[in-house]
Amino acid sequence: MITAAVLHGETARRPRPVFIFDGHMTKTKVLRREFFDRPAPTVARDLLGKYLVRRLPAGRQVRDGGRLALMITEVEAYEGWEDKASHASRGRTERNAPMFGPAGRWYVYFVYGIHWMLNVVTGAAGHPAAVLIRGLDGISGPARLTKSLGIDRRLNGRAALPREGLWIEDRGVVLPPRRVGRGPRVGVAYAGDWAKKPYRYFLKT
Repeated sequence: MITAAVLHGETARRPRPVFIFDGHMTKTKVLRREFFDRPAPTVARDLLGKYLVRRLPAGRQVRDGGRLALMITEVEAYEGWEDKASHASRGRTERNAPMFGPAGRWYVYFVYGIHWMLNVVTGAAGHPAAVLIRGLDGISGPARLTKSLGIDRRLNGRAALPREGLWIEDRGVVLPPRRVGRGPRVGVAYAGDWAKKPYRYFLKT
């Protein structure tokens, strides 16, 4: 495992270990559609401790088979039509169309004219729901995350699988409940009572 510095030509280093409580890594498993085909809050909680994996550009001399793998440390769930904090609350549009598709696909959108946000679609096709990935080990904030990993609209609507260059793995990390925090989502005060929903999950330091 290496840090996102590799993408920008900086010296590679091994990040500090984060909450690996069982003392070892079990066999790596790529998360597939069935994992994501559940309610967004459930998927969000279960994504903590999983690894976001990015295939690096050809020619990079890096460890881990030319891949960048970082633990997911913070996420937010957006669930259904009634969620006033969700893009889907005003109906289906060209922008939010991936949210209505099958589970296990990326929903990547642009905000403030400068930042990309990375989400993975959850639940049944036709039911708009997704989980925003807000933080990784060593990368705090959804905008920094996408910039560091070179994520943009080219991944929008694509499957979260190795063939697309960006996917999520279960590497056997076990998280005790005391290490998992929960609270309201960030920057959604406009959503009224929905702004108070404890749909943000994070690893406690």
